[in-house]
Amino acid sequence: MSVPVLVIGLGSMGKRRIRNLQALGFTTVFGFDKRADRTKEATDLYKINCFTDFEEALKQSNAKAFIISLPPDIHHIYMKKAVELGIPFFVEASVVDTDMKEIIAAAKQKNVFAAPSSTMYFHPAIQKIIELVKSNYLGTLSNIMYHMGNYLPDWHTYEKVGDFYVSKKETGGAREIVPFELTWMTKLFGFPKQVASTVKKTIEIEGAPAIDDTYNSILDYGSFTMMLTVDVVTRHATRRLLINGSLRQLEWDWNANCVKVFHHDKQEWETFTYETLAAAGGYNKNITEQMYIDEMNAFFKGIEKPSTYVNTLEEDHKVLKLLYNMEKSYAEKKFIEVTL
Repeated sequence: MSVPVLVIGLGSMGKRRIRNLQALGFTTVFGFDKRADRTKEATDLYKINCFTDFEEALKQSNAKAFIISLPPDIHHIYMKKAVELGIPFFVEASVVDTDMKEIIAAAKQKNVFAAPSSTMYFHPAIQKIIELVKSNYLGTLSNIMYHMGNYLPDWHTYEKVGDFYVSKKETGGAREIVPFELTWMTKLFGFPKQVASTVKKTIEIEGAPAIDDTYNSILDYGSFTMMLTVDVVTRHATRRLLINGSLRQLEWDWNANCVKVFHHDKQEWETFTYETLAAAGGYNKNITEQMYIDEMNAFFKGIEKPSTYVNTLEEDHKVLKLLYNMEKSYAEKKFIEVTL
């Protein structure tokens, strides 16, 4: 494809997005990062033109789409630039909502397509789980338990935790992952009516003394309840889901490459297997590149037909507000009604 695309930010995610674009056949990909070492690395690895000056990047690339792969606390700067220039943009998962209302309003007014990340939605296991739940295969839901855990120093083994944004309190690793997971969960289960949470620092992580490393929450949906744990202290990277329904029980462990459903009448497990592309070097084996490639593909389809894309800035903002509701519940030490 010859659509010129500018990848803004050439850290771990920016480099991944370049790989995604090249896997999809894009031949006019450009990169921008203020750090010269990153622009050199991206140029050497992917044979693309990269710039340390944003205005020069705009001029030379003539970009028709932005991929914003910067730390979450500066997403807003380049979302605003995209809206101002009338350029459709994809933005990585966020955890802060700086100027979000303003950006949403401006994008609507100028009819600029905005695609916030929803990576896990594109995972084949999540797709199967969504299909089973929405088709009522499990029956009436009773309770859900989900644990996503990993160890923060394992995220970037090539640099110290203190050298990137996950070490800051506002953009801490555990805090960021909560909305990352809630993005797909709210598309399947909707938003809870009330929440109660604990938000804690439980261990010392070198380079990240200020962050909370563990979020535990009860999400009350009225007719069913979800127990959600997200942490960056788990030494073996984990995603485990249990859904109890009136007809069947679903279990998923991302280390098993299958979704399992228990049929109580037969006392048997039904297994739904799935295939994934291998992870890129340096990443957990279960972090399949395919879901990122599919997400990029969905973004470009969304440029042509916005209604086909799975997420919106408005929905993304609601997910962030749910995170803030969780934190408020811990500050007030009580269940609180969810306000979005």
